[in-house]
Amino acid sequence: MAWVVLVVAGVLEAVWATALGRSEGFSRLGPSLVFAVSLLASMAGLAFALRDLPTGTAYAVWVGIGAACTVAWAMLTGAESVTLVKVLLILGLVGCVIGLKLVGDGH
Repeated sequence: MAWVVLVVAGVLEAVWATALGRSEGFSRLGPSLVFAVSLLASMAGLAFALRDLPTGTAYAVWVGIGAACTVAWAMLTGAESVTLVKVLLILGLVGCVIGLKLVGDGH
């Protein structure tokens, strides 16, 4: 259950990061509200996951998911250019996140 919550919290990190960029320094109400709600939910999910998962692993997974989703969303919406190198680097980041899950505490 902790891993599922952590993945959702990582996706919510991408939501708040994107909303923060669109808030224009908190001058736009809608994106500012999305930022605040998704930030609180993301942090709460991370805190929940940290009850059962090692801090270093959970934090790395949370950041990795958030970073990968943020860049992928920016590329899908045209806010960032899509290049083969960027796509390969995102896939490498996702692979590292999956690797952290696979090795877990037992290895």
